[in-house]
Amino acid sequence: MKFAYADPPYIGQAKKHYNSTEVDHVELIKRLMKEYPDGWALSCSSPSLHQILPMCNSRCRIMAWVKPFCSFKPYVNPAYAWEPVIVYGGRKRGRKKQTVRDFVICNITLKKGLSGAKPKEFCFWLFEILGMEKEDTLDDLFPGTGIVTRALKEWKEVS
Repeated sequence: MKFAYADPPYIGQAKKHYNSTEVDHVELIKRLMKEYPDGWALSCSSPSLHQILPMCNSRCRIMAWVKPFCSFKPYVNPAYAWEPVIVYGGRKRGRKKQTVRDFVICNITLKKGLSGAKPKEFCFWLFEILGMEKEDTLDDLFPGTGIVTRALKEWKEVS
């Protein structure tokens, strides 16, 4: 099966964090639906969920990355301590495989060279959410630090 993961600059954050233009999420989701019918995942911010969900297929599910250690900013209350991950499709799991929770709890990364770099634990959870197997492929549409590709290689070795 062929999957994709998209972790674009979050809406309203492209210039601030990446000195880039805003991502057209309507076009991105259309691309995901067309090119990756087996399944895909899209990371977003909790404030943007209201904008992004209407763009998605009704069969999409919202997962959560819960961050026990995160960046606490003055005058921001409550803290942004979770991120939504919208998931479409994926391989069905039978009774022989353990059920995967619709959330993962792991800390943010620090000093990885790019704001928002995902931790390896997040990546492993993502592969399980999609029901990936060793022979499957996953296109990382916004590779950033390359952690998703490196984590996939390691996950395939240990799975």
